Amino acid sequence: MTEDLDAQLDALFSAARAETPADAGAAGRFLAIHRERQRHARHVRAGWLSALAASAAAIAGFAVLKPLPDAPTSAAYQVYEQSLGEGW
Repeated sequence: MTEDLDAQLDALFSAARAETPADAGAAGRFLAIHRERQRHARHVRAGWLSALAASAAAIAGFAVLKPLPDAPTSAAYQVYEQSLGEGW
């Protein structure tokens, strides 16, 4: 009985290992879909990188064009200036 079962399992496994035209077609469809998903992911990534670079450039431009406010003088500098007087 085990010999018969072993022969059936061997036949099943050898049939499963044999490639059929349907397997080749399925592999082709899988690879085509996979490549399309990768292409789309690269496109989306490139869009985000472009948007990020444009935002960084805009922020840098605003930072350069905006005049700096007058820096507040520190208390130590005011005491130093008062002790030496104007025009030191």
